[in-house]
Amino acid sequence: MGFGPSFEAETVNMQPSEVRGKKITIIGAARSGLGAARLLHANGAEVFVSDQSPAGPLTSNFLELKKLGVAFEAGGHTQRIYETDLIVISPGVPSDSPVVREAALKGIGVVSELEMASWFCTSKIVGVTGTNGKTTTVTLADSILKNAGVPSIPAGNIGTAFSSVVGEAGPETVIVLEVSSFNLDHTDSFRPAVSVLLNITPDHLNRYGGSLEKYARSKCRVFENQREGDALVYNADDAEVKERVEKGAPGGVRPVSFGIAETSDECAWVKDGMIMMRLKGRETAVVPADEIGIPGTHNLYNSMAASLAAVLAGADEGKVAGTLKSFPGVEHRLEPVREVGGVRYVNDSKATNVESVWYAVQSFDAPIVLILGGRDKGNDYAKILEPVKKTVKSIVAIGESAAKIEKFFTGAVPVRRVDTIREAVAAASDVAVPGDVVLLSPACASFDQFDNYEHRGRVFKEAVRELP
Repeated sequence: MGFGPSFEAETVNMQPSEVRGKKITIIGAARSGLGAARLLHANGAEVFVSDQSPAGPLTSNFLELKKLGVAFEAGGHTQRIYETDLIVISPGVPSDSPVVREAALKGIGVVSELEMASWFCTSKIVGVTGTNGKTTTVTLADSILKNAGVPSIPAGNIGTAFSSVVGEAGPETVIVLEVSSFNLDHTDSFRPAVSVLLNITPDHLNRYGGSLEKYARSKCRVFENQREGDALVYNADDAEVKERVEKGAPGGVRPVSFGIAETSDECAWVKDGMIMMRLKGRETAVVPADEIGIPGTHNLYNSMAASLAAVLAGADEGKVAGTLKSFPGVEHRLEPVREVGGVRYVNDSKATNVESVWYAVQSFDAPIVLILGGRDKGNDYAKILEPVKKTVKSIVAIGESAAKIEKFFTGAVPVRRVDTIREAVAAASDVAVPGDVVLLSPACASFDQFDNYEHRGRVFKEAVRELP
């Protein structure tokens, strides 16, 4: 179907037995690179790991590689990386990086860690992708499965590398994978039994030559290799998703939709305030929508997607309601931190794009003091102007994008610029009054000041907890 990343290199599909004796280079020594090295080494490959970063931040990983007897280098890539039969890349390595380009010129196959790990997987896979909502949907589907007595492991972009869990998971286990477009680039045979496509909106376009088309094609790789008997769960209310599923889903794959209205023979929807589910002609009233434990319209969609995925993977419908009611949400995603003097502080550091903020600001009935900013990815703030004017009383702008945010929103809502998260918390507490919400929902990447969004969220929570 032509789905692919911004730069094509030859992909490879191996059987586990074919790995033995092969020279395999792994680019990236962080979580997924280390997991890949362990797995390939255990299966008899001659592994070499290379990372551009200095060894310092990854010292513990390199010590483990040394203990395993795996060769490695740090601080840059030497020509040794091309003395190989195959290159495995971590999600942080762009498809148009010099390494991938040179590998293509040399005729060396390049695969993602996701693709490689799938060669060794005997478990049923639920693969969840989309621009927003992946972590919540994966965590919720995993919780439903566990509460239904189905052995389940969450992995992938959520925090544990796929390659780190395939060795411990057998045929009776369901692996619920969060897969980003970066994971899906350079896949050839990755095939989930249940794929989930939540939404497609512009994000990370710098990795795709500014092209939404290329980004969307990578997202659609989640269902590209599915066959008869597999299920594709998709958001029928997202026009981009709906069109691509209807035009591109492989023949024989079972389409199961979700949306606010009833959309197809097999689907989840909301009827008279009740989440409904219909599979194989059996209609079930799941739970009142207002009893879901996590707020917001976006979480209503996530809940429907997770419920369908879990049931299709083996959970009993009767176990869904209890999990939806009690699910506390995930860290850094509309996470309640503390109430101080009648003001609620909420950590939504995982909101790294404008669409996430659009949902976040509409999740509260109270006035919001919104903390925005970080490393801008070409954000179009016009998309959130109307909900901001409706619900936000003040903006505190931080980081590299503070000037852009101040320029755009001045005149629509008061804006104050500060440098750091701690200054932002102090500034927000100055203007918030009892009944308000102080919301960190940055719409930007964290890399101007932090290691990742988790680091940013932790610093925000520390600053809130230090408030008198």
